[in-house]
Amino acid sequence: MTLIKSISGIRGTIGGNAKTNLTPVDIVKFTAAFVILIKEREQKERLTIVTGRDARISGSMVSQLVCGTLQAMGCNVIDIGLTTTPTIEMAIPKLHASAGIMLTASHNPMEWNALKLLNKHGEFINDIEGKRIIELSENENIRFADVMQLGNYATYEKAIDDHIAAILKLSLVSHADIAKSNFSVAIDCVNSTGGIAIPKLLKALGVNTVYELYCNPNGIFPHNPEPLAEHLTDISQLMKEKKADVGFVVDPDVDRLAIVNSDGSMFGEEYTLVAISDYILRHTPGNAVSNISSTRALRDITERLGGKYFASAVGEVNVVEMMKQTNAIIGGEGNGGVIYPELHYGRDALVGIALFLSYLAKEKKSSIELKKQYPQYFISKNKIKIEENVNVDSILKKMQKKYAALPHSTIDGLKIEFDKEWAHLRKSNTEPIIRIYAESDDAEKADALASQIMSEIEEIAKSND
Repeated sequence: MTLIKSISGIRGTIGGNAKTNLTPVDIVKFTAAFVILIKEREQKERLTIVTGRDARISGSMVSQLVCGTLQAMGCNVIDIGLTTTPTIEMAIPKLHASAGIMLTASHNPMEWNALKLLNKHGEFINDIEGKRIIELSENENIRFADVMQLGNYATYEKAIDDHIAAILKLSLVSHADIAKSNFSVAIDCVNSTGGIAIPKLLKALGVNTVYELYCNPNGIFPHNPEPLAEHLTDISQLMKEKKADVGFVVDPDVDRLAIVNSDGSMFGEEYTLVAISDYILRHTPGNAVSNISSTRALRDITERLGGKYFASAVGEVNVVEMMKQTNAIIGGEGNGGVIYPELHYGRDALVGIALFLSYLAKEKKSSIELKKQYPQYFISKNKIKIEENVNVDSILKKMQKKYAALPHSTIDGLKIEFDKEWAHLRKSNTEPIIRIYAESDDAEKADALASQIMSEIEEIAKSND
């Protein structure tokens, strides 16, 4: 069982002992610490905090604890209930709130839950704020509000409808073209809140034929909820049976989007962002950002269309920061996370679906044909366990010295460029491992590059024993 405190929030498995799992004690302390931080930042005594949750089994229990703690800290609560992470990100500024808490463990299995912490702009808190919350959560002398200062509790049930309405207003979302195309669409919403939001979105876009798979938001995940190819055999089979034009799969909080082709094959999680960026950059030229571990294909198409590409450190908050610095009009991560600032600065599978369908409709091509337009790259994802007495930073520095003559970046671990190949070495913040990602234009070459790098790391680790 696990409890992980990080700059992005607190997550862990439900039940067990305090400080080792995600228990009521830990939830209350972390929620109270978040309130103290927001009061420090906003210089307000009476805050309004928006809360929402995905459909996992523990969600109702965790929500009651969080909302009660917020009221006990003197905050007014607006609970938007079962929702998506991008929806709450949009609801916070719309409802003029000081901050928000989304209760979701993203792609983790159903025994997990987490508190995702958002500022008044509906964006994730930064590194400094995250560290401050961890510090505050250890304070045993948190002061709660007196009885006459307790916060109020209210609900708001239109947040998903507001989100969809905002998507429909985007100039690059073409409701008319989508409706005219008469698409048939299959969806897998892993029995979470995508099962509420995505059918509504598709109906609003004029998609009349929808094959729903796992759209009952009961929190019983029918397969591993991370939308990777090996977990998506059911929708792959459904696509073949129904001869649907395209399939969409989301994770439990609907910020990651995987696309399935008409023949049941995977479009590729790395290429969700690539295709949507291609569509946007063709119509509104500009810059693009992805994290340093994402495919080179985004850089290729951005430069081909006259824009500049920038790479950020891994993590949504880092991508958003880089997007703002470079005035990027599209960005995201290679895990199917699309960030379109015309709508908001957050990964959003709903806007990803609307933009992708608009692109298919305008191009009058299948997703298979669309994928063939792009540079074909393959990423090999690996990890090496390092003995706890070995200094991982020292290993990375020695690898940097070894490849000093080649272009490389140290903004997040070490990324080495080999002409049209690259390798990214990054230490985990939560366990003694080094993640090694390598990309090439051939799957075997990507695996070979990763194996070469791993062998070199193992040699250095042995010499450090």
